[in-house]
Amino acid sequence: MKKRMSLVLFVMLALAMVLAACGNAGKEATEPESSGVQAEVPNKREVAHALGTTPIEGKPQRIVTLFQGATDTLVQFKVTPVGVVESWSQQPMYDYLKDNLKDVAYVGLETQPNLEEISALKPDLIIATQVRHEEIYEQLSQIAPTVVTSILYDFRETANIIGQAIGDEDTATALIADWEARVADFKSKVSAVEGWPLSASVVNFRDDHARIYFTGFAGSILNELGFKGPKDLVGDDHEIIRLMDKESIPNMNADVTFEFFEDTDIIKKTHDEWTSHPLYKNLDSAKNNQVYIVDDVTWNFAGGLKSAHLMLDSLYTHFGFEQ
Repeated sequence: MKKRMSLVLFVMLALAMVLAACGNAGKEATEPESSGVQAEVPNKREVAHALGTTPIEGKPQRIVTLFQGATDTLVQFKVTPVGVVESWSQQPMYDYLKDNLKDVAYVGLETQPNLEEISALKPDLIIATQVRHEEIYEQLSQIAPTVVTSILYDFRETANIIGQAIGDEDTATALIADWEARVADFKSKVSAVEGWPLSASVVNFRDDHARIYFTGFAGSILNELGFKGPKDLVGDDHEIIRLMDKESIPNMNADVTFEFFEDTDIIKKTHDEWTSHPLYKNLDSAKNNQVYIVDDVTWNFAGGLKSAHLMLDSLYTHFGFEQ
């Protein structure tokens, strides 16, 4: 009797195992076996910027830049945009960036980008700036996630926003650290110059007048390097002063003068007339042979991290410092 019971239990157990195996086989036929690796979840983040907060997922691949500083700075991340706005000179793009932007599309002017052309590129990120693009921000945001800088020429802000937007904040940190290391090196060298800190005047000649730049791209970098402003205007709240007649030339007075202007006959004529004037020859920089003509692209038009390095390169050269 016991043997018969044991045999019955054995048969029932074997039958249960067969049924279970058949059930698993059917399940495998309809449900592929898991590889043990879960599907990757996109890197979701909220990027705060001048006009709000923009959600971004993953790493954008098709980026459109709408101001010169963004184009310049993005290539420092070793990223090539699919679309850019035209440059202010050396059209369609500044010479120092042409090798980085051989196959890009041009989407109009910085002050008037073409929305249809931007949309046709199917971007997954647009980088804009408040002073140029606040009025079209909503339209840009309907095309693609859009981030906006608050200051046109602030390459640190631009680099940080780009780093967050493309999911590469480590590179942004490294790029800024490299810049700050160069600034520290220059300051350590220039501090040994007689009369330091020197006053500096950034002068731009136009068709019929001259300008002194206090802030802006060049002015902010000179300030970071430790230079003071023009001697007779220190402490005044200035951004740009327009000098409409040569009697205003003494406002330029400084230990060193950096001049930039476009290469046209009429502007060169203005430059020659002003710089040959007795009041100009009486400036401290002119008397001490400390007037330098600098590149108008890297000192004024470009406004990005790469051009900041180029501007600093020229300062090393002017003062005869080794890099």
